[in-house]
Amino acid sequence: METSDWTDRIRTFAEEREWQQFHTPKNLAMALSVEASELVEIFQWLTPEESAAIMSTDRGQAVRDEVADIMTYLLRFADVLGIDLDAAMSAKTESTAKRYTIENSQGSSAKR
Repeated sequence: METSDWTDRIRTFAEEREWQQFHTPKNLAMALSVEASELVEIFQWLTPEESAAIMSTDRGQAVRDEVADIMTYLLRFADVLGIDLDAAMSAKTESTAKRYTIENSQGSSAKR
C-alpha cells in the first residue's frame, strides 16, 4: 500500500471540502475510535469460528468498509500531526521485537 499516495488523496479530498478546520488531532482521534468501535460491533457476539469466516458472509463488505474508514482516519491523523508512518512502524516493530523475543514469547500471549 502506498500510504503517501493515499495521504495525498485524503488531504486533497478534505481541502476541496474545506474540512481542515474540523480535522484537529482531537477530532480525528475521536473519529478513529468511533470507526474502530464500529468494526468491533460487527464481531460482537460472534464465535471464534464465525469471526474467522466473516469475509465469506454478507457482513464481509461491512468489515471492508470499516477497515477503510479506520485507515482513512489514521492516515489523516498522521498527516495532520506530521507522523512518518514508515518510520513509526519501523521503530515500533524494532522495540516490540526486543521486548518480545522469540525465546521468551513464542506461543505465549503474556504481556511483558
